[in-house]
Amino acid sequence: MVREAHLKGVPGGFPRQYARTRRFSLGVPRNFAVAPDGSRVAFLRSPAGDDPVNSLWAYDVETGAEREVANPRDLLGGAPEDLPIAERAWRERSRELAGGIVAYGVDRQVANAAFCLGGEVWWASLAHPQVEPPRRLSAPPGAFGPRPDPTGRLVAFCAGGCLHAVATDGQAEPFVVAEGEGEVTWGLAEFIAAEEMGRTSGFWWSPDGTSLLVARVDNSPVTTWWTADPASPGTKPQAHRYPVAGTADADVSLWHLEAVPGGGRRQQVLWDRNRFAYLVSVLWSAQGPPLLLVEQRDHKACQVLSVDTTTGETAELAFASDSAWVGWPAGLPTWMAGGRLVWARRDEGTWRLEVAGELVTPPGLQVRAVHSAGEQVTFTASTEPEVVEVWCWSERQGLRQLTRQAGVCTAVASDDGRVRAVSSRTMRWHGAKVEVHVDGSGPRALASFAEVPVVEPVAHFLRAGPRGLSVAVLLPAGHEGGKLPVVMSPYGGPGHQRVLAARSAWLEAQWTADQGFAVVVADGRGTPGRGPEWEREVYGDLAGPVLEDQVEALHAAAEVFDDLDLTRVGIEGWSFGGYLAALAVLRRPDVFHAAVAGAPVTEWRLYDTYYTERFLGHPGQRPEAYQRSSLLGLAAGLERPLMLIHGLADDNVFAAHTLQLSDALFRAHRPHTVLPLTGVTHVTGEEAVAEALALAKVEFFRRALSVPGHA
Repeated sequence: MVREAHLKGVPGGFPRQYARTRRFSLGVPRNFAVAPDGSRVAFLRSPAGDDPVNSLWAYDVETGAEREVANPRDLLGGAPEDLPIAERAWRERSRELAGGIVAYGVDRQVANAAFCLGGEVWWASLAHPQVEPPRRLSAPPGAFGPRPDPTGRLVAFCAGGCLHAVATDGQAEPFVVAEGEGEVTWGLAEFIAAEEMGRTSGFWWSPDGTSLLVARVDNSPVTTWWTADPASPGTKPQAHRYPVAGTADADVSLWHLEAVPGGGRRQQVLWDRNRFAYLVSVLWSAQGPPLLLVEQRDHKACQVLSVDTTTGETAELAFASDSAWVGWPAGLPTWMAGGRLVWARRDEGTWRLEVAGELVTPPGLQVRAVHSAGEQVTFTASTEPEVVEVWCWSERQGLRQLTRQAGVCTAVASDDGRVRAVSSRTMRWHGAKVEVHVDGSGPRALASFAEVPVVEPVAHFLRAGPRGLSVAVLLPAGHEGGKLPVVMSPYGGPGHQRVLAARSAWLEAQWTADQGFAVVVADGRGTPGRGPEWEREVYGDLAGPVLEDQVEALHAAAEVFDDLDLTRVGIEGWSFGGYLAALAVLRRPDVFHAAVAGAPVTEWRLYDTYYTERFLGHPGQRPEAYQRSSLLGLAAGLERPLMLIHGLADDNVFAAHTLQLSDALFRAHRPHTVLPLTGVTHVTGEEAVAEALALAKVEFFRRALSVPGHA
């Protein structure tokens, strides 16, 4: 039964609160930009823990004052925001759950900011004491993704597949920098760049603001897939250019364009695109020439290139290769002051930071991401996978650890590293504590309006088995003994880590435990935080190693917590976690007795090129890897309860995955449950849907695992 103590004062209890607060992300300062001189910090924040509408804020470091720079409700006069299609797609790719101002761009001094609301471009002053109301800039309908040039003279943005620019003084009409047509766009990131590479933009300003590097994307070679709303048969299906594994990707090239009305000089940037087809990242800063990171389609090699914008020629600065796939920490490559290249090297089982060819971090300190670079490099790193701290390196002071929270921290710093915006999540407090750190003085807290959860998670961490798997076990609050059915809740795949020393990571798991279960969460081979060799142990097989590790973690947890009833074990997950949940009951019904699989990848031939081919290779060249990782061939062996959940508007893991598995199960006479979600994408952000899902999963496990008091 639901514990009434968790329902007091919160209509609907924890599931409704979790959904209403967008997983407790609302009201928390986020999206920081620190002025190079450390004078101010820009950020986004909504006014309450249940209000999804973000405003733009500025914090004055000298006075400690916060100022609301732009309030979307005021600017729109209370009218609802009508999002352009391109922004809807960007929010889906970014897993954005909030509204209002969800992204912004700043000039070099972080004195001004540009942002979009409902397809309109706005310009706002961040500097103190100058306070000007935000101004709407002239733009065609459907504007999206504005970014000012470093001088603050122009703002570039996308609309209708074209790249536009407009002067910030309001004295001239916008002009077209590059004109798209049909399936050719300028300045937009293609699907796999936004979904898989972490590159959500397709244009980059020169330091002097006179020109840009712009991605030209031709989507015509890419397969067209469709999503429709079966509940509204009169609604036109929506087309998606989706590069299915083994098929053609978009043709992406890079051009140097002058930012002048009527078009100026154009120069294509030249590299071996036949070999290095993927444009992974672009950086253009005052610290050095433009930097490109390009990668082979088979993921076995990458290059870091510098660009001569006059000729378009490129020169190799770094090269990496790997028999499985190449990799690197997020935020790389970049420049430090003085034109020193910051890159990473795989060395002694560790991702180590490299500056100008010299390793500056030791073995065993796993570099996770670089967040800013100037006179010093500010980055996050781990010595234990559950704990992520902020570190920095500079030539003058060497390597330093900046946070010691024993939690999960991130930071953005000024050029000299003296001023930092630090966000910390730990097991000691709810949510994120956000502070501005200034060398020579104590931290200064930014106000957070996040709600306090009605559950108090208690996660017991342990190392499991000979591989030392990261595992957490959660028991019902006040549990005093007695056998408990188990629910495992993994992600379990590449790119995402579940077991973290942060209380906010365990809220949903604790609520599930409080319904009468023991919840076990494990990060197996392939997950981040344990180094490149650990990540590569899933190469060629996304099924065997990850499932073996879940079984090992379960049995190890039961040795420590003897209340775990291994005769009643369920498993649930979403996306890769959904795939793993379905895999568990299909391959190991001796261990797993019920599963809830949300948005599962059931057949890897139906997933995208960049992600899938990184781990399994090209399906035409390695069909056996796809066969061993598919669920469809296992359907006839289902003998445990299985619930499949899928949003019918999902354009990442299309509903075809669930429908094809359900069809195979039906034809094999294997009973199962399918829960289709009308109008829902890969992200279940709608409050009623998110709440109903949480309750439906618990009720399914109560029935399937014969929890006392439930039929």
